[in-house]
Amino acid sequence: MSELKNSRREFVKTATLGTAAVIVGSRASSYAQILGANDRVRVGIVGYSDRARQALIPAFLMHAKELNFELTAVSDIWKRRREEGAAAVGKLVGHEVAMARNNEELYERKDVDAVLIATADFQHALHGVEAVRAGRDAYVEKPMANTMDDARAILKAVEETKRIVQIGSQRRSGSNYIRANEFIKSGKFGDIVMVEMTWNVNQPGRWRRPQLFYPTVFATTSAATAFGPAAADAASTALGRWRIARRLYIRTPLAVE
Repeated sequence: MSELKNSRREFVKTATLGTAAVIVGSRASSYAQILGANDRVRVGIVGYSDRARQALIPAFLMHAKELNFELTAVSDIWKRRREEGAAAVGKLVGHEVAMARNNEELYERKDVDAVLIATADFQHALHGVEAVRAGRDAYVEKPMANTMDDARAILKAVEETKRIVQIGSQRRSGSNYIRANEFIKSGKFGDIVMVEMTWNVNQPGRWRRPQLFYPTVFATTSAATAFGPAAADAASTALGRWRIARRLYIRTPLAVE
């Protein structure tokens, strides 16, 4: 993926340097307005989820003005979430945000250049493939995939389409994990011969909203559309992969005699 083509923004900035001598006599403010209009990246949200609402959209809006990005549409098969998302995002950005009943409708729009994918974990790869095949760049929330087949599918799609894709991270971006990684690699622990990981979570109701969910989603969508074939296996891999990912991040070889 490191050989993917530069983004439109990088291209325009490079082109700007190349044409600077031609526009010396122009007003800088006028040129900036022209560049901004041509270079604006219009972003759709795929899945108005807790992750989108609580993390991705706030982080996006912190930098949207400076980097000339804007949110233009929300795609969600659940009517309730779709309408909530469009209303909430529209209030945040100060303009109307379009609603798409599914991703096919979203990618038919001409005002969506890229997408934030924040659907269920087991859907990330599928929706990532859909995005790049539709000619959109994408931020795909972690994990990229739940299975190796899904991982290979999205990798193949990205390589073939040359689209720009970023995979989200969580604790790898945390300063505490970065410092731990640096400390271990410094050798101050000496030779590490074994790594044992334990994670205890006493949250019986975590991510479960039966009173909200069941009466609504099954009245408006089919289970196959809503969940896909991978749903049954999703729960068993939900937390374990995070532990494995952190171990792979801190890649200090085990010192085995």
